[in-house]
Amino acid sequence: MITGATSGIGLEFAHQLGARGHHLVLVAPEADRLEQVCAELAGTYGVEAEAVLADLSVRADVASVAERARSVDILVNNAGFGLQKWFLDNERAVEEALLDVLCRAMLVVSHAAGRSMRDRGSGTIINVASVAGWVAGGTYSAAKSWVIAFSEGLATELASAGVTVTVLCPGFVRTEFHQRAQISLDNLPDALWLDARRVVRECLTDAGEGRVISVPSRIYKGLAWIARVAPRRFVRSGGKLTQHRPPLR
Repeated sequence: MITGATSGIGLEFAHQLGARGHHLVLVAPEADRLEQVCAELAGTYGVEAEAVLADLSVRADVASVAERARSVDILVNNAGFGLQKWFLDNERAVEEALLDVLCRAMLVVSHAAGRSMRDRGSGTIINVASVAGWVAGGTYSAAKSWVIAFSEGLATELASAGVTVTVLCPGFVRTEFHQRAQISLDNLPDALWLDARRVVRECLTDAGEGRVISVPSRIYKGLAWIARVAPRRFVRSGGKLTQHRPPLR
């Protein structure tokens, strides 16, 4: 099962898992696009591709996805979006939707899938976070920080049951993510861009080896290490200086 499966990192997970022969359960809120992607993946890889239409900011939809997740062997919690504005400049409803999609939906779906995997004694959970989770950059960073901590805790809880949990923490990835958020990145150096295929390939390798944290590329491994060991005052000042930069993902 992959949430946010019709574009970007989620779609790349679908391609790479489909290429490995896994049947797919794809979750997304756009019906036409979801059906199109399912048909393309089924035709390309000869696997089943089930469409689950759901808006993960809607609690009833999240409950339906969680129920379906009880029978999957691999769960990729990827759904998410970014916001252009700083916290106090956004409407509260928009901020609540961000929290619901990035955090609450992941919690609910992981709870359902994780219990079933624990009972079966096998399974894989991959949660998509960001290196932004180690910096102070508004509510997107705060949500991704929660994803990292949540994933590490869940990994510890499920380790003895034969279930692995990996949290993927990429930097800037060439996808539709920033375009959909209407964020311009024209001045970003090419060296900071990652290819989605590489990001997913490295993450699946790390998950297969039981690694809890997956940070693709040496550049972002270094930046993540600095963010984790630097004094928090330094990290906060960096967040203040870059508060209008887009979220990493």
